[in-house]
Amino acid sequence: MKIAKLAFGLICLAILASNIVTMSRWSEARGVYDDICYLRQAHLFQRFGADGLNTDAARDDDRYFEGKMREIGFPEWRDPIRWPCHNPMPNGKIVIQYPPGTGWLLALFPEGHQVVPLCIAASLIVCGLALLGILMARTSLSIVGAGVFGALAVYLMINPAKASYSIPPTMAICAIAGFLTALWLIRSRYSVPSIVLVGLLLGASVNFRVPNALLAAGYFIFLGIRFLWSRTPANFVQGLGFGAGVLVGMAPTLIAQAVNAGSPLATTYGSADVVAPGLDLAVLGQYLRDMQFVLIALAIGLTAWLLRAGEASARQVALVAAGNLLVNLVFFLSHPIFTPYYILPIAMLSLWSLSFAWLMQPADAYEAASFRREPANLGALPR
Repeated sequence: MKIAKLAFGLICLAILASNIVTMSRWSEARGVYDDICYLRQAHLFQRFGADGLNTDAARDDDRYFEGKMREIGFPEWRDPIRWPCHNPMPNGKIVIQYPPGTGWLLALFPEGHQVVPLCIAASLIVCGLALLGILMARTSLSIVGAGVFGALAVYLMINPAKASYSIPPTMAICAIAGFLTALWLIRSRYSVPSIVLVGLLLGASVNFRVPNALLAAGYFIFLGIRFLWSRTPANFVQGLGFGAGVLVGMAPTLIAQAVNAGSPLATTYGSADVVAPGLDLAVLGQYLRDMQFVLIALAIGLTAWLLRAGEASARQVALVAAGNLLVNLVFFLSHPIFTPYYILPIAMLSLWSLSFAWLMQPADAYEAASFRREPANLGALPR
């Protein structure tokens, strides 16, 4: 078993090393509109500090963004109303549509060398969690499962995570939150600080991508049903703590929306992104042919297996994952836009949570797992 753990650990480290070599060759001038807008966010933070939350196009008095537009041959670089990923607001401002988290992280690194260290730092976090999972495994099957999943998770940090600067930090948060979710329900025995920390992390992920707010949906459903089932002060405090953590975590985005759009609840996104959901078979077909479908299928399969054969506390993790998967898939599969990373966060958060739940089960649960057949039910929820 030690040899198997060492082998899978070395595989993960080898993939990480290969990723770092590849990332070190990446250019920040690949001409992608989203990239340039995130770099403008970072530039504003480096110029103005916390006041960089204000992304009004009028603040481009040093011609930073105009220069980026000219570099890629954008024909209307002089007209802010035509700038990509900027939208006019009712208050007269023309602002970046994205939340501030990605730009803030990029601003931690020197201009011209921002993307590579951000992606490497996120990859190191993911690889560290993958190695922890391999170390925790106690049976041959769990070692293979943790090793294969760990290698896959590290590989995904380069493809498709490279598609958007917002995805690497999101992936790192999903890995940490997945570990803490399993810890909360299996080892910490519903500790309030643990669920507050999970809420804080999921709230913080909204600062990278606004749709990451949906990552908290399954937790709210689970905590809400548990409180309605038992109506105990302890369950109420847990739900309240989680909600407070989410709110505090996403506070930078709420502040940025107040600064740029005039209200914490007003979106900075344009009409093309704020559309009513509806089933689009073309979009569904694209997901079915994409790697994301494989990850979602794995997450659904592992959720079903833990609900059927897992130890009682592991089934609670599976219930959270089930609610999360349902809400996120309904939203994204009915969204009229496809990208190679839209459902990557929910897939990885679910897989990290479920894999650590499997690994954290009591030793006797491994032996009994193949014989368990009782389904999870609300009666199993702690009162």
